Amino acid sequence: MTWDVHRLPRAEGKTFLVTGGNAGIGYFVAEQLATTGATVVIAGRSTSKAEAATASIRSRVPGGLVRHIPLDLADPASIEKSVYALDVQALDAVILNAGVLLDDPPRRETAAGHELMFATNHLGHFTLTAHLAPLLHAAPAARVVTTGSFAAGSERMDLDDLQSTRDYRPKRTYGRSKLAQMLFGIELDRRLRASHSTTISVVSHPGGALDALTPSRPPLHVRTTAQRLRGLPLGLLVQGKEAGARPAVRAVLDPAVHGGQLIGPRVLGLRGRPRFEPVREHVADTDTARRLWTASVALTGMDPAPSVG
Repeated sequence: MTWDVHRLPRAEGKTFLVTGGNAGIGYFVAEQLATTGATVVIAGRSTSKAEAATASIRSRVPGGLVRHIPLDLADPASIEKSVYALDVQALDAVILNAGVLLDDPPRRETAAGHELMFATNHLGHFTLTAHLAPLLHAAPAARVVTTGSFAAGSERMDLDDLQSTRDYRPKRTYGRSKLAQMLFGIELDRRLRASHSTTISVVSHPGGALDALTPSRPPLHVRTTAQRLRGLPLGLLVQGKEAGARPAVRAVLDPAVHGGQLIGPRVLGLRGRPRFEPVREHVADTDTARRLWTASVALTGMDPAPSVG
């Protein structure tokens, strides 16, 4: 069946959690999921931005069931509190979307002493998934959707320098943190399959998603006429964040999705309708994924799939 991004399946009675749903691609993931009748929970650090996001969604989706909880992925204590704040008996999907991208040195660390981008983008979501595991397993067919990035394509993990203490270059460190997420998403599904879980893990990526091609959602994002006109030529190659959200939305809703798959934009992985993509060799590398998993457990003290050795 052809996936229609404008006619999404209904999902009444289901609950979806979107990290970083208060801005950018995460906002549009939450907005699109809200149109299905599901309850959408936005998790983010800024209460004011989350409130603005929920108000925006409700104004565009009459009767939309959307709320927010606080979440700071760089703070393990905040992650645990966020799971309690969910206050649900089961969770049908979590979209691991939130992330931080630093443009310039110096290297920054969390209070726990971890490099900020790796800690937020990978370790925070690794920890969150472990805390959410009982709620995901309580749903009949839950999904973990990890948001990867085109930036991970040219990177390779340095398992001896996960914290970028020897080689810190912001773009490289960011790309490696996104690669770590993608490796995690694929390895998580391997472990879920080995434990005969009904939960699946899927990876998506938005392609090239620019603000200049993104429709306005004031006060979260306001695109001027000049920005729109400047962005038109780029639309031949990339897309806006509304379109960039569609691979993650398909990963959540499409009944044809299976665990361990990768979903991205149709045209060169940069723009267009979401489609299934082959998982590239360095993302499917089982040895690297297992070693990264072991290191992540050691760094966080958590294991999202504890029943599998």
